[in-house]
Amino acid sequence: MAGMLEGKAAIITGAARGLGAAYAKAFAAEGAFVCVSDVLDPMDTVNHIEGAGGTAIGIGADVTDLAACEALVAQTSEAFGGVDILVNNAALFVDIPRRSFLHIGSEEWDKVMAVNVRGSFNCAKAVVPAMQARAAGSIINISSSTALKGIPFTLHYVTSKGAIIAMTRALARELGDDNIRVNALAPGLTKSEAVVAQDEIFAPYHEASLKGRAFKRDQMPDDLIGAALFLASDESTFVTGQMMVIDGGDVAY
Repeated sequence: MAGMLEGKAAIITGAARGLGAAYAKAFAAEGAFVCVSDVLDPMDTVNHIEGAGGTAIGIGADVTDLAACEALVAQTSEAFGGVDILVNNAALFVDIPRRSFLHIGSEEWDKVMAVNVRGSFNCAKAVVPAMQARAAGSIINISSSTALKGIPFTLHYVTSKGAIIAMTRALARELGDDNIRVNALAPGLTKSEAVVAQDEIFAPYHEASLKGRAFKRDQMPDDLIGAALFLASDESTFVTGQMMVIDGGDVAY
């Protein structure tokens, strides 16, 4: 039986670890040819996919550099014959200090915006011509439920994820005539390996999330896979400009 993404070519940024790696492995398991991209070494994820019988390549790319994003798309197209799916997952989150906005410097603010917002803009700008060539495509941006709840002490991160929601809606309008759909996932706090490794920082946030959720358990990377596959696949061909909140019922939007 063919997988949901059989024969489709996908680029997933920030896929060396964490949620990006989870998306990459799941997409490959459903038959996609996956480009694993990151500023970190992507080969652990690539090797895992190939070891499971999937097809993947690893390409290092800084999403803040438009030329690097264009090279990423060109190399993926050369390897797989085109690009059908982009998951704009690369972002700064785990390593951002938690503190009052009064103590966030302009340089730190600009760095978060460069990666989290301009990075998604650059990747979309780079990939759309390849999708136009196929007369179809799916761009999945990654927002966060923090943008809906207004979580304190990471104002730059929360603001960047609010911008992703607005970008998703505007891009969907611009790309509708090209049959390219643009949607967003908004996860709650998820226990990726990077978050677990800093449990002393995130424990209070996990506790607060558990209290607010309808489902009283931790959110795990696998909880996001079904929605990501739906938005990437032909099951969602009439869905665009939408944001799917996946946080166990903490936010009703």
